[in-house]
Amino acid sequence: MLTLNDIQPQKNEIYLDNNATTPVLPQAAEAAMHTMQLCYGNPSSSHITGLKAKYILETTRSLVRKVIGATSGGITFTSGATEGIQTAIISALNAAREKGISQKNPLLLYGATEHKAVPETLKHWNAMLNIGAEVLAIPVDENGILDVEFIKLHIADALVICTMAANNETGVFQDLDLLESVIRNGNKDVLWMVDCVQALGKLSLNISETTIDYAPFSGHKLYAPKGIGVLYVRENAPFTPFIAGGGQESGLRSGTENLPGIAALHAILSLLDSEHDDTFKDHETLVRYRQQMFDTLTEVFPDIIFNHDFKYSLPTTLNFSVKGLSSKEIMDLFDAARIRVSSGSACSSKVTGSFVLDAMGKPKWQSEGAIRMSFGPATTQQEIDQACQAIKQAVKALHHSCLMLSDTHDTSEFGVDGLQQWVYDQQCTWCYVDKAAKECVVIDVVPELVNKFEKLVKCQGYKVIAVLDSHRHEHQVLTPEMVRELIPEHIAAGHFNLLGWPAESKIVRLANGQQVPAITVGGKILAQLPIPGHTENSVAYLLGEIDGDDLLAENVDYVFVGDSIQIGGLGRTDLAQSNAQSMYESLQTLNGTVIDSTLICPSHDYQSLFSTSLAMEKKTNPLLNGVLNQSLSVEEFTKQKVSIDQQLPESENPCFCGQISFSSDEIGNLAPNELESFMVKHPKATVVDVREVHEYEAYPEAYVAGKQLVNVPLSQLTEFVHNFQHSNDDHEFICICRSGNRSDAAAKVLKRNGFAKVYHVPGGFALLS
Repeated sequence: MLTLNDIQPQKNEIYLDNNATTPVLPQAAEAAMHTMQLCYGNPSSSHITGLKAKYILETTRSLVRKVIGATSGGITFTSGATEGIQTAIISALNAAREKGISQKNPLLLYGATEHKAVPETLKHWNAMLNIGAEVLAIPVDENGILDVEFIKLHIADALVICTMAANNETGVFQDLDLLESVIRNGNKDVLWMVDCVQALGKLSLNISETTIDYAPFSGHKLYAPKGIGVLYVRENAPFTPFIAGGGQESGLRSGTENLPGIAALHAILSLLDSEHDDTFKDHETLVRYRQQMFDTLTEVFPDIIFNHDFKYSLPTTLNFSVKGLSSKEIMDLFDAARIRVSSGSACSSKVTGSFVLDAMGKPKWQSEGAIRMSFGPATTQQEIDQACQAIKQAVKALHHSCLMLSDTHDTSEFGVDGLQQWVYDQQCTWCYVDKAAKECVVIDVVPELVNKFEKLVKCQGYKVIAVLDSHRHEHQVLTPEMVRELIPEHIAAGHFNLLGWPAESKIVRLANGQQVPAITVGGKILAQLPIPGHTENSVAYLLGEIDGDDLLAENVDYVFVGDSIQIGGLGRTDLAQSNAQSMYESLQTLNGTVIDSTLICPSHDYQSLFSTSLAMEKKTNPLLNGVLNQSLSVEEFTKQKVSIDQQLPESENPCFCGQISFSSDEIGNLAPNELESFMVKHPKATVVDVREVHEYEAYPEAYVAGKQLVNVPLSQLTEFVHNFQHSNDDHEFICICRSGNRSDAAAKVLKRNGFAKVYHVPGGFALLS
């Protein structure tokens, strides 16, 4: 296990995620440490040590007042913004309940782009306190500005209204003077909370000159430690303590105060308040920083779109999307280059988008591809210069990987060659490339990955021999036609059938004597074998080397089976075009054309195992084994298959195109701090970096325990297995990636395919300094 001292920032790390949290400034860390070691008294104690602690507490409270312009009202120390939001909302709702709700249709209003802490808190306490109000989002326009006409229409029925000073994703700030006018003209008694978390240190606040009732702040958004916050409460605004107990904070918030955090906050506020200290930059400087970042991003990403108008947003936030690149691809690239940014969506292959950008009416691709870069008001010119240089260097790697088009074709050692598997929402697209011949074929391309394939082809100037489907369901998107229309100049001439198979092809003989059509892709042959069952039109594609006119079973490298055979199961046969008897016969046919160790490539991968083989499937699937060894009759197979399919979800459910048996192989784990000693004992071990090519290239100086990495992208793992599966008994492989998720999957795949000595590094590069 790593010790705390083992966890360090990576060398040359560039942190551009300040809206999420900030590093603690040295002055704040020193103040916290001083207080912990020398001013450790409890502010509630009456002795001198306690009085010293009380002094720190109260002078910090006074400094808060000065910085936010709170000449009156209450200042209560909290654990952070979420507690402040809870306290404000409970106070407002409890006051409404005690006063009596006179509105016929009471409302709880909040801005549609608020931090999730606000609507979720409103919903929770609305139910817990039996308020019975409707929780209603205030729409925003394309710039993220609240719809004041909507507020005018509904404010009279509102018990509370929650808005924010500045948005955490886009930096968009609201016109608080205009909001105040609209709110108070419509309902002078409604309780108003303003989330001021992103405003502190970036916007001028004179809060006592407003009618804002509650304003939460958080220290860790402005260089103080996590766990310290402030809640401003307007004088005479109702207040209900959220935490009861010993009566600290004048009974408003019980629990011993976080004095080290408060002292750190004192240090930050002192810097903000100082007329002579230049730690915090003025607005003009921050605008200049943003312009420099903008210029760099538009230079390296020609297809960039900024998701907010800078005229309405803080200068410290840049939220953008790049046409054709997912947020995960950019995140992974920047993380590999040691540039820390955040995404406006989930980091997975199936992203969900940013609710903030959705509310602003941005297109789906912008929402799903959003990246937020945020620096802080204490950022220096040197840090901005380093960030811009690192961004330029990182994006060069995208050209080699063809995630972005470039003016030159890839001649580097990192170029795509051989078989690749691309996955979207557990659906597999298989792309085979012969780099020397500059030819390729793609099988079962998912619509969401068409753009990726298009860029690869145009980037490298490949000739596309065919765009193939392994089967076709009713109402399925006609992806082959879509691809051919996008890249007509790269498609081999000729006519194609429904599955994308070209009309002109040669005939080859398979191991079972069957003659089938085939096409040439570089130095390989790709044969089409009908295997009806899952659908009437299901086919398998056999890729291998031809011997005369024969494609011998031992010469087949891969067989692409669509959903007929899956990893851990068989495709379902309860669809309109399915037939269990046909599947039985097709499985026997396929068995006669390949050997047991031939890699089978399905069109779904529910377990992140990439590929399988008849040998592996027969061990775990008695039904398939019975068919292949002919111990099961077609009648018995059909009976069992009907029973299995009846247990599956409805056929419209995309998650299961067949019954799956889940399994996992045990692998060895090597903690990051164990790597060096392991490499000393096992100097011939290979450290396999399973990140994608652009991630590997983004910081090529990376070594692990002094060992040069070997890049085997996860998308090319099946090719690696094929090339080395018969020479893997004694060699040791250590898989590593960004966080440990992909390396864990890769190690399990290698283990399953007979690689005896396989390890992975939990935590990956994230835990390596």
